[in-house]
Amino acid sequence: MSEIGSTLHVPPAPPVPPWFARPGARTTRLSEPAPAGVRAFHEGLPDYAPTPLTELPPLAAELAVGRVFVKDESCRLGLPAFKALGASWAVHRILAERAEEAGGTVPGPLTLVTATDGNHGRAVARVARLLGQRAHVFVPRGVHPRAVSAITAERAEVTEVPGAYDEAVRLAAEAAGQADAVLVQDTAWPGYERVPGWIVEGYSTLCAEIDEQLTGAGVDAGPGLVAVPVGVGSLAQAVVTHYRSRPSGPALLSVEPRAAACVLASLAREAPVSIATGHTSMAGLNCGTPSSIAWPHLRDGLDAAVAVSDREAALAGARLAELGVSSGPCGAAGLAGLRAALSGPGGGRHRRALGLGPSSVVVLLSTEGAAANPHAAHGNPG
Repeated sequence: MSEIGSTLHVPPAPPVPPWFARPGARTTRLSEPAPAGVRAFHEGLPDYAPTPLTELPPLAAELAVGRVFVKDESCRLGLPAFKALGASWAVHRILAERAEEAGGTVPGPLTLVTATDGNHGRAVARVARLLGQRAHVFVPRGVHPRAVSAITAERAEVTEVPGAYDEAVRLAAEAAGQADAVLVQDTAWPGYERVPGWIVEGYSTLCAEIDEQLTGAGVDAGPGLVAVPVGVGSLAQAVVTHYRSRPSGPALLSVEPRAAACVLASLAREAPVSIATGHTSMAGLNCGTPSSIAWPHLRDGLDAAVAVSDREAALAGARLAELGVSSGPCGAAGLAGLRAALSGPGGGRHRRALGLGPSSVVVLLSTEGAAANPHAAHGNPG
């Protein structure tokens, strides 16, 4: 984002290979984990329940590993994606801070402003409606009309932007400069980092649930690999922070669309870059610039990154559906990415880079259900 970021800019469709690995990432120790109060806050919400961690033995056989679990975010706090975890915690912190500044009195309604490829904007709009606040959501081109309608149904004002996601973020940041408005954006840039940091903290509840659920399944040592879909990198930042704050942790694999692989491009160049994105059914991952607070964590904490095609995501989504897990294209990206890394030329080398063996435990983060992304209903894996 040229006006609000400080990234390098590269031409459209940069010649970046669809795989990147960084040896030694598992020895990296980063910042402290998220505050314990985040999980307690979510547990106090009326609709809170841990989302399922579903074991899928057929995938373990296909991938030649010991066990595969899918963290199924198809119903999180009443919405079909994980984003409500970050939005609810961030808005809670914003309103608590405003109340403290007002001497404990409840301030008047705020307009929560954000840009979105779909799920984050709907989550912000839902939180605003439930708390008696207003919401104004900027939506870039390429977002399915039904996804836009779902945001409108939460009583949010929606502004459709003819440009890409980064342009929608820029316009949302401008609109949030008005009185009684605040930006609730899940990407950061220099000068705008505190609220995105709260959103990342909110996602930590997902990781804490995985720890408990794996222990309940007899996996006391934790996973050997976690595959996470990546847009601007905020969820991946939460995952890296969680696992790299302990003495030993799993391999971490990020997965992006080939049409919007900004993190992969940044890793290959060893600096954050902005890229021109193309069309992809993985709408929630269609982002051209890594979050500034996520970038150092992704640079130092990811073992590998891979980019996948829409067809690969559709095939993965269809396979998960066969096994009883509802997953949209973004959610299925984790499986698509691991399949792409382990099959074809270089598969053996990639498997070694990820430390995968016949007894490894793999966790795939399915970040959205099919209902979250109308593209899923029209996906054609053939």
